[in-house]
Amino acid sequence: MALSIEQQARLIEVAETVGALLSEQDTHLVTAESCTGGWIAQAITAIAGSSRWFNSGIVSYSNEVKHKLLGVPESTLQKYGAVSQQTVESMASGAAGLGFGSVSVAVSGVAGPDGGTTEKPVGTVWIGWQVDEIISSQKFLFDGDREQVRYQTLIKALEGLIERLQINFKNTV
Repeated sequence: MALSIEQQARLIEVAETVGALLSEQDTHLVTAESCTGGWIAQAITAIAGSSRWFNSGIVSYSNEVKHKLLGVPESTLQKYGAVSQQTVESMASGAAGLGFGSVSVAVSGVAGPDGGTTEKPVGTVWIGWQVDEIISSQKFLFDGDREQVRYQTLIKALEGLIERLQINFKNTV
Protein backbone atom coordinates (compact mmCIF):
# COMPACT_ATOMS: atom_id res chain seq x y z
CA MET A 1 0.00 0.00 0.00
CA ALA A 2 1.26 3.42 -0.84
CA LEU A 3 0.82 5.48 2.31
CA SER A 4 0.25 9.20 2.15
CA ILE A 5 2.89 11.50 3.63
CA GLU A 6 0.57 12.09 6.60
CA GLN A 7 0.07 8.35 7.16
CA GLN A 8 3.81 7.72 6.96
CA ALA A 9 4.50 10.51 9.45
CA ARG A 10 1.86 9.17 11.86
CA LEU A 11 3.26 5.66 11.60
CA ILE A 12 6.80 6.85 12.37
CA GLU A 13 5.52 8.98 15.26
CA VAL A 14 3.66 6.14 16.99
CA ALA A 15 6.43 3.59 16.38
CA GLU A 16 9.06 5.96 17.82
CA THR A 17 6.85 6.68 20.84
CA VAL A 18 6.40 2.95 21.48
CA GLY A 19 10.18 2.54 21.29
CA ALA A 20 10.84 5.39 23.69
CA LEU A 21 8.37 4.02 26.25
CA LEU A 22 9.72 0.48 26.00
CA SER A 23 13.27 1.82 26.40
CA GLU A 24 12.28 3.90 29.45
CA GLN A 25 10.72 0.82 31.01
CA ASP A 26 13.64 -1.41 29.99
CA THR A 27 11.34 -4.01 28.47
CA HIS A 28 10.82 -5.74 25.13
CA LEU A 29 7.93 -6.10 22.72
CA VAL A 30 6.67 -9.22 20.95
CA THR A 31 3.97 -9.06 18.26
CA ALA A 32 1.43 -11.71 17.27
CA GLU A 33 -0.25 -10.71 14.03
CA SER A 34 -2.90 -12.19 11.83
CA CYS A 35 -4.69 -9.67 9.59
CA THR A 36 -1.73 -7.26 9.53
CA GLY A 37 0.63 -9.98 8.31
CA GLY A 38 3.69 -8.65 10.13
CA TRP A 39 3.11 -4.97 9.40
CA ILE A 40 3.38 -4.02 13.10
CA ALA A 41 6.77 -5.72 13.34
CA GLN A 42 7.86 -4.05 10.10
CA ALA A 43 6.84 -0.61 11.39
CA ILE A 44 8.70 -1.17 14.64
CA THR A 45 11.88 -2.47 13.00
CA ALA A 46 11.90 0.49 10.60
CA ILE A 47 12.98 2.56 13.64
CA ALA A 48 16.75 2.67 14.07
CA GLY A 49 17.81 1.03 17.32
CA SER A 50 14.63 -1.02 17.66
CA SER A 51 16.68 -4.11 18.50
CA ARG A 52 17.07 -2.62 21.99
CA TRP A 53 13.32 -3.01 22.66
CA PHE A 54 11.86 -5.35 20.04
CA ASN A 55 12.50 -9.09 20.16
CA SER A 56 10.14 -10.97 17.91
CA GLY A 57 7.18 -10.86 15.60
CA ILE A 58 4.96 -13.84 14.87
CA VAL A 59 2.63 -13.92 11.89
CA SER A 60 -0.05 -16.34 13.01
CA TYR A 61 -2.34 -16.20 10.01
CA SER A 62 -3.70 -19.71 10.41
CA ASN A 63 -5.60 -21.13 13.37
CA GLU A 64 -3.07 -23.94 13.50
CA VAL A 65 -0.23 -21.50 14.18
CA LYS A 66 -2.37 -19.57 16.68
CA HIS A 67 -2.87 -22.86 18.52
CA LYS A 68 0.51 -24.58 18.15
CA LEU A 69 2.84 -21.59 18.47
CA LEU A 70 0.88 -19.13 20.62
CA GLY A 71 -1.10 -21.63 22.68
CA VAL A 72 -4.59 -20.46 21.76
CA PRO A 73 -6.81 -23.34 22.88
CA GLU A 74 -8.53 -25.18 20.03
CA SER A 75 -11.75 -24.90 22.00
CA THR A 76 -11.43 -21.08 21.97
CA LEU A 77 -10.93 -21.03 18.22
CA GLN A 78 -13.87 -23.37 17.66
CA LYS A 79 -16.25 -21.62 20.04
CA TYR A 80 -15.38 -17.95 19.41
CA GLY A 81 -13.41 -17.98 16.15
CA ALA A 82 -10.11 -16.37 15.23
CA VAL A 83 -11.59 -12.87 15.30
CA SER A 84 -12.62 -12.63 18.93
CA GLN A 85 -11.68 -11.14 22.26
CA GLN A 86 -10.82 -14.56 23.65
CA THR A 87 -8.47 -15.35 20.77
CA VAL A 88 -6.52 -12.07 20.73
CA GLU A 89 -6.11 -12.10 24.48
CA SER A 90 -4.80 -15.64 24.27
CA MET A 91 -2.52 -14.62 21.38
CA ALA A 92 -1.14 -11.70 23.41
CA SER A 93 -0.57 -13.92 26.42
CA GLY A 94 1.02 -16.63 24.31
CA ALA A 95 3.36 -14.19 22.58
CA ALA A 96 4.54 -12.73 25.89
CA GLY A 97 4.75 -16.22 27.33
CA LEU A 98 7.34 -17.25 24.76
CA GLY A 99 9.82 -15.44 26.99
CA PHE A 100 11.02 -12.88 24.48
CA GLY A 101 9.33 -9.87 26.11
CA SER A 102 6.90 -8.89 28.82
CA VAL A 103 4.92 -6.63 26.48
CA SER A 104 2.93 -7.91 23.52
CA VAL A 105 0.33 -6.82 21.02
CA ALA A 106 -1.90 -9.20 19.06
CA VAL A 107 -4.29 -8.55 16.19
CA SER A 108 -6.88 -10.64 14.38
CA GLY A 109 -9.55 -9.38 12.04
CA VAL A 110 -11.47 -9.48 8.80
CA ALA A 111 -9.58 -7.16 6.44
CA GLY A 112 -11.61 -8.11 3.38
CA PRO A 113 -12.66 -7.81 0.73
CA ASP A 114 -14.12 -11.27 1.48
CA GLY A 115 -14.61 -13.24 4.65
CA GLY A 116 -17.07 -11.00 6.44
CA THR A 117 -20.30 -12.27 7.97
CA THR A 118 -23.32 -10.59 9.50
CA GLU A 119 -21.82 -11.19 12.93
CA LYS A 120 -18.27 -10.19 11.92
CA PRO A 121 -18.40 -7.91 8.87
CA VAL A 122 -15.36 -6.82 6.89
CA GLY A 123 -13.48 -4.31 9.01
CA THR A 124 -14.05 -6.15 12.31
CA VAL A 125 -10.76 -6.32 14.19
CA TRP A 126 -9.84 -7.36 17.71
CA ILE A 127 -6.61 -6.05 19.22
CA GLY A 128 -5.12 -7.48 22.41
CA TRP A 129 -2.30 -6.12 24.55
CA GLN A 130 -0.30 -7.51 27.42
CA VAL A 131 1.85 -5.21 29.53
CA ASP A 132 3.55 -7.18 32.26
CA GLU A 133 0.72 -9.38 33.54
CA ILE A 134 -2.18 -7.15 32.52
CA ILE A 135 -4.11 -8.28 29.43
CA SER A 136 -6.68 -6.09 27.74
CA SER A 137 -8.42 -5.99 24.38
CA GLN A 138 -10.67 -3.88 22.24
CA LYS A 139 -12.93 -4.47 19.25
CA PHE A 140 -12.92 -2.10 16.27
CA LEU A 141 -15.00 -1.79 13.12
CA PHE A 142 -12.92 -0.03 10.48
CA ASP A 143 -14.12 1.38 7.18
CA GLY A 144 -12.35 1.17 3.85
CA ASP A 145 -10.67 -1.39 1.66
CA ARG A 146 -8.32 -4.15 2.80
CA GLU A 147 -5.25 -1.93 3.05
CA GLN A 148 -7.14 0.82 4.86
CA VAL A 149 -8.44 -1.69 7.41
CA ARG A 150 -4.93 -3.05 7.91
CA TYR A 151 -3.41 0.44 8.28
CA GLN A 152 -6.05 1.50 10.82
CA THR A 153 -5.40 -1.73 12.73
CA LEU A 154 -1.68 -1.02 12.80
CA ILE A 155 -2.16 2.52 14.11
CA LYS A 156 -4.74 1.53 16.75
CA ALA A 157 -2.55 -1.36 17.91
CA LEU A 158 0.42 0.97 18.45
CA GLU A 159 -1.68 3.78 19.97
CA GLY A 160 -3.21 1.27 22.39
CA LEU A 161 0.24 0.06 23.30
CA ILE A 162 1.33 3.64 24.00
CA GLU A 163 -1.67 4.20 26.28
CA ARG A 164 -1.00 1.03 28.22
CA LEU A 165 2.74 1.66 28.53
CA GLN A 166 2.07 5.20 29.80
CA ILE A 167 -0.31 3.84 32.45
CA ASN A 168 2.21 1.17 33.40
CA PHE A 169 5.00 3.76 33.65
CA LYS A 170 2.90 6.01 35.91
CA ASN A 171 2.07 3.05 38.14
CA THR A 172 5.71 2.02 38.54
CA VAL A 173 7.20 5.46 39.22
